[in-house]
Amino acid sequence: MDTLVEGLTFPDGARWHDRHLWFSDTHAGEVLAYDPVTGALNTMAEVPGRPAGLGFLPDGRLLIASTRDLLVLRRESDGTLVVHADLSGIATWYLHDMCVDRFGRAYVGNAGDGSDPPRPPRPADLAMIEPDGTVHDVATAMVLAGGMVVTSDGTTLIVAESRSTPGRLTGFTIEPDGGLEQRRVIAEFDATVQPDGLAIDAEDGVWVASPFGDEIFRVDADGAITDRLSAPNPYSLALGGPDGRDLFVCTAQTWVPEEAERDRGGAVRRVRVRVPAPQA
Repeated sequence: MDTLVEGLTFPDGARWHDRHLWFSDTHAGEVLAYDPVTGALNTMAEVPGRPAGLGFLPDGRLLIASTRDLLVLRRESDGTLVVHADLSGIATWYLHDMCVDRFGRAYVGNAGDGSDPPRPPRPADLAMIEPDGTVHDVATAMVLAGGMVVTSDGTTLIVAESRSTPGRLTGFTIEPDGGLEQRRVIAEFDATVQPDGLAIDAEDGVWVASPFGDEIFRVDADGAITDRLSAPNPYSLALGGPDGRDLFVCTAQTWVPEEAERDRGGAVRRVRVRVPAPQA
């Protein structure tokens, strides 16, 4: 596993887009873009409310979950930030990860409350934002909706319920209007696993970050674990690179804001995998 970027506070929300790895350095209040060919690292947005989940609209504009503001921001083509949606009517605590589907609908989770692990958080609702910024409450009682991915056919949203007991991946059928139905368990793990960031490949295999288990692992479409790799405190994943077989792993020594800002032990790492990312 190669180390590409070091000295970060808490890298999160990793997404591969336009030949770059985009991610939030949450406690530094920055969204960064890394070019794996040249090694260039550029600041694309400054977000005082602390960025987390990222996603891209069909026209390429960036969406950013501003965690403490309970806002989703949109980066316009000239680099300015505007409010895309206000989630204060749904989110009961800080925003978390976000997934944008091919229609530009953004699914956004929140932490529920300010409780610390291992104490379970307050269950929270999952929001869906239409491309025009209209907000809907589409799922209830999520136990910290962490990483989220959509299957290659666009019909299923998979969510890591990071602090459920036991940890699990939960699936929903995406209705034509973007609503979620047919909630079911895709995979369930032992007590050592609290799944967080997710990345999906061309076979609908889901890579899962297990930050407190110091590993990443792949779950196939049937819910079976096919691959396991050691990784130090992984929180977020993205699959991309020139041939789609680079799995980018965002790691951090701590999730605690004050410690992360002081120690800057966050890093972005890379490992090669067998199954590539889905074709765009």
